[in-house]
Amino acid sequence: SGVIDPVKVVRCALENAASVSSLMLTTETMIAEAPKSNDASAAPAAPMGGMGGMGGMGGMPMM
Repeated sequence: SGVIDPVKVVRCALENAASVSSLMLTTETMIAEAPKSNDASAAPAAPMGGMGGMGGMGGMPMM
């Protein structure tokens, strides 16, 4: 009484891991808690530069 069987612990851990992974594979949506950031430690965001977009589909003929 009070002795934990290591084989049983590993078996339970593998069963639980397989259960969670099968749920993750079969669900179409996962919900996770977003990490909270401290405003004091966060670096200020740099402005985004670069090339513009490709534009719309104005020149394509409609079928």
